[in-house]
Amino acid sequence: MARSLNRAQLIGNLTRDPELRYTPNGTAVCSFGLATNRNWTSDTGEKHDEAEFHKIVAWNKLAELCSQFLVKGRKVFVEGRLATRSWQAQDGTQRTSTEVVISDMILLDSKRPEEDKMESSPEPTDGEVEKKPKKVSKKVEDAEQSRSKDDKEEEVAPVVKEEEVAPDDIPF
Repeated sequence: MARSLNRAQLIGNLTRDPELRYTPNGTAVCSFGLATNRNWTSDTGEKHDEAEFHKIVAWNKLAELCSQFLVKGRKVFVEGRLATRSWQAQDGTQRTSTEVVISDMILLDSKRPEEDKMESSPEPTDGEVEKKPKKVSKKVEDAEQSRSKDDKEEEVAPVVKEEEVAPDDIPF
């Protein structure tokens, strides 16, 4: 008997936030859209961009994880199988849809797009409290601990000097 293979692997960005639902028997199902891009140059030197949009479906625990960690714009790798569904619409027409039922999902960006927005937000005004903790270098923390209590009370805010990390210094 001949073997067959139904596998889809995609890397792209979410086109919408995931939608988590539950079947009547309690099984989690999550659906979202994924866009993949293709760039090429024609024989005449003309550059072309093309986007393809995919319907993605996850089931069970993976569905709950997708709804928890994924947001619109996030870059992900998904792997699964192609599945085609058919149903009759309310107007009586026959409809079909092909989707990727995933069995694996890997986050490819380091943070959510909404965290980027928080970092680029303007500085707080006098009445606002800053929500992000400031980065403090180890040297500044050690210097503060070595000072006496009286010195700490006189000083309003310590001067914080951040050390810049070169990409070559990261071990992975």
